[in-house]
Amino acid sequence: MAAKLKKGDKVVVLAGKDKGKEGEITQVLPKAGKAVVDGINVSIRHQRQTQTNQGGRQPKAMPIDLSNLAFLDKNGKASRVGFREEDGKKVRFAKTTGDAI
Repeated sequence: MAAKLKKGDKVVVLAGKDKGKEGEITQVLPKAGKAVVDGINVSIRHQRQTQTNQGGRQPKAMPIDLSNLAFLDKNGKASRVGFREEDGKKVRFAKTTGDAI
């Protein structure tokens, strides 16, 4: 099945502690059904000091379930994603506006 949300998409959080926040997908984990969104679901991780890293308590964006994310259309509203054929190619489109993504 084709991915409805991809890396680089602007999304809004529908449920959870960060409900209503917006961000951009930085990584998608299709086997787990999750995605990492910049600035969303941030957790503190204790990092050991290395030559390149100072170490200490550092914030890290953790994966969030894809079902809790919705694509942001050009109007800035949450939208579902659909698929259709245009010129023999399968393209994603926002269901609220009908525009191709």
